[in-house]
Amino acid sequence: MTLRKISITFFTILSVAVTAQSSKKQMSKLIQDEFQFAEKQYKYLMKDIPNDKMPQSFKASEGKLITKDISWWCSGFYPGSLWMIYEQTKDPEIKKEAERTLNLIESNKTFTRDHDLGFMMFCSFGNAYRITKNPVYKDVILTSAESLSTRFRPGMQAILSWDKMADFKGPVIIDNMMNLEMLVWASQNGGNKKTEEIAIAHANTTMKNHFRPDYSSYHVIDYDVNTGKVLNKKTFQGYSDSSAWARGQGWALYGYTMMYRFTKDEKYLNQAQNIAKFILNNPTLPEDKIPYWDFNDPKIPNVPRDASAAAIISSALLELGQNTKGDEKENYINVARKMLTSLSSEKYQSKLGENGGFLLMHSTGGLPLNSEIDVPLIYADYYFLEALKRYKDWYL
Repeated sequence: MTLRKISITFFTILSVAVTAQSSKKQMSKLIQDEFQFAEKQYKYLMKDIPNDKMPQSFKASEGKLITKDISWWCSGFYPGSLWMIYEQTKDPEIKKEAERTLNLIESNKTFTRDHDLGFMMFCSFGNAYRITKNPVYKDVILTSAESLSTRFRPGMQAILSWDKMADFKGPVIIDNMMNLEMLVWASQNGGNKKTEEIAIAHANTTMKNHFRPDYSSYHVIDYDVNTGKVLNKKTFQGYSDSSAWARGQGWALYGYTMMYRFTKDEKYLNQAQNIAKFILNNPTLPEDKIPYWDFNDPKIPNVPRDASAAAIISSALLELGQNTKGDEKENYINVARKMLTSLSSEKYQSKLGENGGFLLMHSTGGLPLNSEIDVPLIYADYYFLEALKRYKDWYL
C-alpha cells in the first residue's frame, strides 16, 4: 500500500470516528433536553387532571384536556411516563404524582373485561418496580398477569381481545402482542409458569394468521372461539381490511422483538426482522420517518401522520438493534435516531406550556371512527420516552 493510500485510509477512519462521536454528543444532549422538557411539561399537564381520571389527549379547539376512567386501556401510560421521567430527573414532585396514579389504578389488577391489562399494569407498575424494586408493585404485576391469562381461549390458542361483538365472534387484534410482555415477565419472575405458555401460544397463533406474505399485519382476526377456525380478517382502525394500519405494524414489530428477548426463539427474531423490512422499505414512509396513519391510504400524502406509530417503531427498532449485527443493526439504529430527531423537532413537539401538557403533536387514534385525529396521545409520549431511554442506555 502506498503512503498516499495509507493516508487516505487513516483520514477516512478518523473522519468516521469523529462523525460517530459527534452524533453521540448530539443524541446525548437531545435526550437530556427532552427529559428536562418532559419534567416541566408534565408538571403543567398534572395541574388539570381530575383526581379520579387519567389524561388521554387534548382538544385544542376548546382548550380542553381529554381524560378517561381508570378502566380505559391507556390508564397505565401516564404513570409509566412519570416513572421514566423521574428515573432521569429524580424530581420528587414527579415521583409523588407517579405514586398517586399507581394507587388510583391498582384495582385494575383484577380487570378481566378485555386484553389490555398489559398496557394498563405493566407499563405503569412494571416501570415502577424496575426503578424502585418495591415488592408491592411486583405483587400487583403477578396478580394482573393471572387476570389477563383468564382471557386465553384454548380452542383458538389465543387471548380473546374483546368479548363477542356484533361483527366479531372471537376477535384478536394485533395490539394484543404488546400485552404478552407482562405474561412472560411474570412467569419468569416468580409467577405462574402457565402465563408464559399462554404468551407463546398466542404469539404463535398470531404469527400463523395475522400476517400477509409481505409481513404486513391485519388488524383483527376473527376466530371461532371453540375450534380456532379463522372466520374473517378485518380492520377496526385501519383504512381497509387489506391495508397496513401504521400503529398496528408498530405493535407487531415491538411484540415479536420483545418475544425474542424473553424466549431467544429465532422464529420471533426472524418475524421481527421481516416486519421491519416491510416498514422501513415501504415507499410511503416519509423522509422524516414519521409514518402516515395507514401505509395504504390512497390519499397519501394528504392524510394525517401518526407520531405514536413512529414512537413505538423507534423503540422497537432500538431493541431489534440489540439483537442484530453489522449493516442491519446500523440501519435500525439510524432510522430510530431519525425518528427521535424528527419527533423532537418543532414540527412534532409541543412548546412548553402548550398542547395541554403533552409532549408530542400529530398522532392519530382511530381515523375511520372519527376519533383522536391529529392530536396528542398519551401513549405517543410513553413510547417516545421509552425510546429515548433505550437509546441512552444502549447506544451512548
